[in-house]
Amino acid sequence: MLAQRFSGVAVSPGRARGPVVRVAEPLGEPAHGPKPADPSAEAARIAPATGAVAARLEALAEAATGEAATILITTAAMAADPALTSEAERLVVAEGLPAARAIYEAANGFAKSLAAAGGYMAERVRDIEDVRDRVVAELLGVSPPGVPELLSPSVLVARDLAPADTAGLNPDLVLALVTEEGGPTSHTAILARALGIPAVVAVRGLLDLDAEVLLVDGDTGEVEVADPTAGILVSTKAGPGEWDGVGKTSDGHRVKVLGNVGAPGDAHAAADAGAEGVGLFRTEFCYLDAPAEPAVAEQRMAYTAVLTPFAGKPVIVRTLDAGADKPLDFLSPEAEPNPALGVRGLRVAFDRPDVLDRQLEAIAGAAADSGADVSVMAPMVATAAEAAWFAERARATGIARAGVMIEIPAAALAAREIFDAVDFVSVGTNDLAQYTFAADRQLGAVATLNDPWQPALLRLIAWIGEAARATGKPAGVCGEAAADPLLARVLTGLGMTSLSMNASSIHGVGASLAAVTWEECETLAQAVLAAPDPGTARSLASRKD
Repeated sequence: MLAQRFSGVAVSPGRARGPVVRVAEPLGEPAHGPKPADPSAEAARIAPATGAVAARLEALAEAATGEAATILITTAAMAADPALTSEAERLVVAEGLPAARAIYEAANGFAKSLAAAGGYMAERVRDIEDVRDRVVAELLGVSPPGVPELLSPSVLVARDLAPADTAGLNPDLVLALVTEEGGPTSHTAILARALGIPAVVAVRGLLDLDAEVLLVDGDTGEVEVADPTAGILVSTKAGPGEWDGVGKTSDGHRVKVLGNVGAPGDAHAAADAGAEGVGLFRTEFCYLDAPAEPAVAEQRMAYTAVLTPFAGKPVIVRTLDAGADKPLDFLSPEAEPNPALGVRGLRVAFDRPDVLDRQLEAIAGAAADSGADVSVMAPMVATAAEAAWFAERARATGIARAGVMIEIPAAALAAREIFDAVDFVSVGTNDLAQYTFAADRQLGAVATLNDPWQPALLRLIAWIGEAARATGKPAGVCGEAAADPLLARVLTGLGMTSLSMNASSIHGVGASLAAVTWEECETLAQAVLAAPDPGTARSLASRKD
């Protein structure tokens, strides 16, 4: 009898086999009624419930470290957000909803706004849904959804995992993670790598499986039903190895290993992890939920808090990535039939250059205040003319180095001309993949198309690398692809001069590069470019590991 095999997206390396433990499905929708007899008293139940959930998440954060602690703190802050509580209370009083239904609808409203924001913000939808389900459970007096208590080493199988659940996993008891949904940029992927747990996501048909034991290969994305009598197999993947904190290959070829940050906590985590600087500072945190544009002084103070841990080190600040798909009240965006392809990123600044100029002024001030070596880059650039327009405005504010993100295929194909207009480029592989393959990066059904090992994506990056070498200017990667220690070698071989990632991946990537020569990276890159599919590409790289 042939073994049942399934394929998904490999997101955390290693190989493991063991008994299956299924994670319970999330709570269903709470009932709309009956209407509470005393709406004020019913509304008063909400704040204690959100407070209790926030307190439990904070307690988990105190016991965690690194990326896990950061994610738990962020999730706890979502639970404690007074805007969530007040909206739920309003729904109880104004519409007569029970407290559980009110928090469900209020949280869904927040989740819808995050989903509309796209990109990094859309990836936080799972966080707010987790908070929603925990508060609903608290109000209903039932056990919250999540990972059951594990009594022995097991393979966890789930539709998806909430960030708080993933962050609290014990690597000694979790042999591997397999989910039917999720993608390569999800928190499940990020935290699985941080914890050293083999993981495969987006395995279609997983939940229909009636398997007692699974063999999971986090290097190839293969999941196989194993003999029920088979023993436990613990991952034999080697650890990250030694790293001296300087990004380079074993023969001295320099590749900066940088951090991605979006708030002061992220900056401290990246600095503590040994990041040589910041390759992507997302500034949206300063604008979210702002009824009016933050003043220059307010922005300057917020940016300084993020830049200060990197005094004397390079930091690349991305200007506001907003627009129709990330609605901000003060920008008054018009409705668009397809906002992902509309006025977003730098395109907003063409109509409102004053907003960009004030942000650049604040960034320049924060650079002076913090002592960081600051550069700026613009998001969603499509042409060399757009790149030149941005660079001119940035330099006019006194910021010496200006670059752009390449996340649109047209920009990749015009990389040579774009380099003539700017000082550097940074490849946003998450968006570049979804635009190249016309596949929403948040949709599990097309997650395999967003696999960063897709040869078509890597060939676009190779084109950018050739332009970087021809012009003698740096090109980095700040998408999730840079966090894969094996793929980092390929990206280096394709001509990337810096790699920027979440804090938990910094040491592993630095150690991976330090274990190979520049020539080995080039040879590996050429082999991978010739692969017909991501599975073959990954296998070729693994065999050369």
